[in-house]
Formats: sequence, C-alpha cells, structure tokens
Amino acid sequence: MKTTVMANDKTVVRKWYIVDATNIPLGRVASQVAAVLRGKNKTIYTPHVDTGDYVIVINTDKMILTGNKATDKYYYRHSGYPGGITAVQYKDLMEKHSDFALEKAVKGMLPKNSLGKKMFGKLKCYKGAEHPHQAQQPVELKIRGGRA
Repeated sequence: MKTTVMANDKTVVRKWYIVDATNIPLGRVASQVAAVLRGKNKTIYTPHVDTGDYVIVINTDKMILTGNKATDKYYYRHSGYPGGITAVQYKDLMEKHSDFALEKAVKGMLPKNSLGKKMFGKLKCYKGAEHPHQAQQPVELKIRGGRA
C-alpha cells in the first residue's frame, strides 16, 4: 500500500537558483520566481511547509513592462496622515528601485502569513550583474516567455 509523503523542515533540501531578468517582463519573472520560492517546482511540495529554494535575481534594472504600464501604473504609499498619499509612476520606480518593484510583485504572490515571510526571505534581488552569493554555486534558472 502506498503512503502519502509529507515534507517537513528536516527532509527539505534547498538549492540556489540564479535568474537573469534582462528583457523579461516584470510579471513573468515575479510569477515564476514566486513558484520556486514556494516550492511548487518540486514533487515534495506541501502547502503548510516551506519547501522552496533560494532565488537570486540579477539585472532587475533591465526588466521591461509591457503595454502602457510604465506610464499608467502607479505605486502608492501613505504616511498615515491626512493628505499623506504619495504616488510614483512605475517608469520612475523601475529607473530608481527596480529591485523593489520586483520584490513588491513577488511578495504579493506569496502567502500572507509567517510562512510567506519566511519564503520571501529567500529572495535576493540585485540591479546589476554582480551578487555576493558565488559561494552557494547557484544554478541558472531559465524563465519561460522572455523576449529576445
């Protein structure tokens, strides 16, 4: 008789992946990175256990936004005071803080609980091609649907 295998923290083996986000849409990178952070690419995926891997994303400053999102989409934040709302166009956000734009997109795709915070901690984003994680020997992860 076969039994269902449930993963736990002791049985999960974590790998390091590196993603080059050059000429790939922001949403496509975010959705596929979020799936790897959750562990949905593994056969031992268990919803209540963090089975995901570490992901390093480089060249976030070279990601693209499709359609009119660069000018029509805004990032909002509020100070908590009356009239304290601030809006920033994604065009400006991508120029100054493209790593933050990707982090915000990925965070919205993860669970909204302590498990999601643990998964989000395994995401490392960098604007350029340099990163300090060479010792972990990351394996390249190809994002499907990139533009040439």
